[in-house]
Amino acid sequence: MLCIPGQSESVEIEIRVEPHRGIRGRCSRCQQPAPGYDHLPERRWLFVPLWGIPTYYCYAPRRVECAEHGIVVEHIPWSDGKRPVTCTMMGFLARWARRLSWQETAQTFQTSWEAVYRSVEWFVEWGLAHRELLGAESIGVDEIHWGHGMRADNFLTVIYQIDVHCRRLLWVGRRRSQATLRRGLKALGPEVVKGLRFVCSDMWKPYLNVIKEKAGQALHVLDRFHITSHMNQAVDQVRRAESTRLRANSKEAAKKLKSMRWPLLRRASRVRGRARQKLKALLASKLATARAWELKEAFSHFWTYKSVTWAEGFLDYWCQRAMRCRLEPMKKVARMLRTHEPLILNWFRAKGEISSGAVEGLNNKIRVVTRRSYGFRTFKAMEIALYHNLGRLPEPESPHRFC
Repeated sequence: MLCIPGQSESVEIEIRVEPHRGIRGRCSRCQQPAPGYDHLPERRWLFVPLWGIPTYYCYAPRRVECAEHGIVVEHIPWSDGKRPVTCTMMGFLARWARRLSWQETAQTFQTSWEAVYRSVEWFVEWGLAHRELLGAESIGVDEIHWGHGMRADNFLTVIYQIDVHCRRLLWVGRRRSQATLRRGLKALGPEVVKGLRFVCSDMWKPYLNVIKEKAGQALHVLDRFHITSHMNQAVDQVRRAESTRLRANSKEAAKKLKSMRWPLLRRASRVRGRARQKLKALLASKLATARAWELKEAFSHFWTYKSVTWAEGFLDYWCQRAMRCRLEPMKKVARMLRTHEPLILNWFRAKGEISSGAVEGLNNKIRVVTRRSYGFRTFKAMEIALYHNLGRLPEPESPHRFC
């Protein structure tokens, strides 16, 4: 039955539902038919708006006397628990919340932010309870920063599945510590951890220790992106130190390093135009920054090798050259590479079966989700949003597809 009030300011559609007199109600716990007990007051559940008009189901739930669970409210197929929103509407809002921010979703469909949040929360909880993890063979472990400040709680540990056929978020937890990663691997389950073939991470020592202990059978590959990042940071440190020294002695000499930060951090093949001309002039000057940049560019050939033996020989040669360059930031990188040499060479032993770039790609998607929502006030809200957008979770079945 449809009921549309006459006032245009508060138009609603009410769909009144009556129980079938010849069919018993079902227990909400065991789903078995049970004799009736009494009726509760009428309740309303928000349904998907029709033609932009808010729509509600109206129904007086029956209570049944179950032989196993006693007197309980009957099972209501369109509802879950005491939520005032139908399951169809929660799925509708959750799907749109992937395309819009939660606030925009609430405004577009004339509901509240709280209703959208609870819908996404229900959607994620259902997906986590029904997802399948046993097919995961490759995972990536990384940390990301969120919120304001550099406190321990402002870092998250994330575990991704980075198989070629499936790249998704498997787990997220607070802080970047051994205890956090242990909890994450425990949440995946011993069967999943023992079935891993590849693990990709950065050189954060707590992660290295836990991965070696819990997933020692997997080939541990260090993330190529983080090694390149350390190299770029070393070049930038040399540039800043030399720029400060040159400005104190001669402003004319300091002009060679002016506006050169980003050209120095790019690959040589990507520097064009006037920046290319300035870079050539800098290299001809034989400044310390030029020597650091040449070392960085020389190391890029390391990733082109196919043989582990030849890659190991090049790495030894490059580290020797870096240790003789009299540039402390570059020497620090060389010492770091020597310390983690076996794990770095695992990149070649993997023979292209694992892509460490997938980890950074998923990290970038996390930043997109955060920016779209202008940040999250609580870890719980951020956790739900990340699983919702990056988890590739299974979705509950629905008789209708609205989006």
